[in-house]
Amino acid sequence: MAETTKTSPRYPIVDAHIDLAYGAVVLGRDLSLSVDALRDHERRHEPLDPKAGVCTVTLPALREGRVAVIGGSIFVEPGKRSHPRPTATYHTSEQANAQAVQQLDYYRRISDDSDSVEIVSNAAALDRVLARWGTDDASLGIFVVMEGAEPILDPGDLGWWVERGLRGIGLSWSAGTRYAGGNASPGLITDEGQSLLRAMADSNLLLDISHLWEEAAHTVLDRYPGPIVATHANPRAFVDSPRMLSDDLIRRVVEREGVIGVVACNPMLEPGWKVGQARVPLTRMIEAVDHICQIAGHAEAAGLGTDLDGGFGLASIPAELGSAADLSKIERLLRERGYSEGDVQAIMGANWLRMMRQALEAF
Repeated sequence: MAETTKTSPRYPIVDAHIDLAYGAVVLGRDLSLSVDALRDHERRHEPLDPKAGVCTVTLPALREGRVAVIGGSIFVEPGKRSHPRPTATYHTSEQANAQAVQQLDYYRRISDDSDSVEIVSNAAALDRVLARWGTDDASLGIFVVMEGAEPILDPGDLGWWVERGLRGIGLSWSAGTRYAGGNASPGLITDEGQSLLRAMADSNLLLDISHLWEEAAHTVLDRYPGPIVATHANPRAFVDSPRMLSDDLIRRVVEREGVIGVVACNPMLEPGWKVGQARVPLTRMIEAVDHICQIAGHAEAAGLGTDLDGGFGLASIPAELGSAADLSKIERLLRERGYSEGDVQAIMGANWLRMMRQALEAF
């Protein structure tokens, strides 16, 4: 399937969660290739992790889709000795740290080596990326976020990560960390987690509740003074799972003037969906966006957090999406749903730009 799209976005697209470094460092993908070329390569050569599926994100695909900024995640996966993975996982915090540093170095390297990629570490960098958007000289901005804080060996080490460009953190992934419980591992914010939150607040970092156990999420919404978001989490009203956000939790994020990024993952949009079934229509993502907007009473709380290539591939994303180059198709569907141009602009990117600017005020 071609990576190009027939429509061009009218507004800068911001996708708050893409596992770009994971694809390059852990899956060994050459993300400088086109999607078609990378797919062809993986058809001819055994991929490092076949379960990752057919790729949907490369740097050329993001440029083709005129995506302005992504939340480029740092994600390392805890290992299970009973079910070893073919790719890198961690069993100690030191291993998590070493693997995460590799991913951070990837973002820094592609930013240093290419005029078309820039780490968004301050407002001036964000302004440069947006000024070039839609031109022949466009660049991709990467707002670096960490999905699960296990790589941070001690809260006192946070400054090292911040100095190198980290601007957002989710305390936990699904399996939990020593900082907090995750959606598949119930637990509250630990004492170390409280210390890390205080350190994050000192730099006004973006706090991501996407994978937090619900009680832990309520705790940080009560206590964390900085910006709070869910970069990639769908409404539980669609799929009843602790991984999703309850309407009550959505309301609380809205009360904090945060944003929730809708995930382009069929099992998170349709109950019981399995690989091999017909792909879910893209309108289902619009329904999830609309659910958040209806709870909020406005369009300032919803955005995109597709999580593309975050452990699932082409077979598991909505039918009209062939790659990241097709994200602009969401614009038309929002208009057809009755959203105004201002609301479309907000959902496609302006809401996330607001949150990023808030987090970048201290830099």
